[in-house]
Amino acid sequence: MVGQMAVKGMIRTALIFCVLALAGCGVNNIPTFEQDAKAKWSEVQNQYKRRTDLVGNLVETVKGYAEQEKSVFTQVAEARSKAASVQIPADIVTNPEAMKKFQEAQATLGGALRQLLSVSERYPDLKSGTNFLQLQSQLEGTENRIAIARRDYIEAVRVFNTEISTIPGRWWRSFMYPSSKEMATFDIPVEETKAPKVDFGTKKN
Repeated sequence: MVGQMAVKGMIRTALIFCVLALAGCGVNNIPTFEQDAKAKWSEVQNQYKRRTDLVGNLVETVKGYAEQEKSVFTQVAEARSKAASVQIPADIVTNPEAMKKFQEAQATLGGALRQLLSVSERYPDLKSGTNFLQLQSQLEGTENRIAIARRDYIEAVRVFNTEISTIPGRWWRSFMYPSSKEMATFDIPVEETKAPKVDFGTKKN
């Protein structure tokens, strides 16, 4: 009886050591990195949605001072509608084509926003309006959060993709996580790294 208990104890101990050894070899890295990247992607979506909502408020504010800029308003409205209506499939982070469409829609909206902001330079009263100044602050904060969210997502994807394509992560993927796919990264157009500027001419040089 004592011998059986001793054997069972040794088996349990061996199992514990095996689990610890596996953990040390990174067996949990793939699902951990994957969930982190997906969480970072959710934040990217949240911040782009916030920008889309703010653009609607900005258009209404500008209209009050520059109703004659109808072509710009139409451009912004179409871009905003396109960005808001893009179907985001559940597998977008592993679907490069879907990711590309999402990025294109957001880039189009970013370009339209830059065009709308340039209109404000022709209307001093608009630039000094309370609503406009509030939108200035909100847009600045949102653009900063978008940049941070994209940066964090790109880094999380880099870590995940590296893990599943290098040893020992590649082995764990083959044995335990065969459904894991490389995630689509986020390409940032050069023009988006420079704009939109949202100071509306209110900042001093």
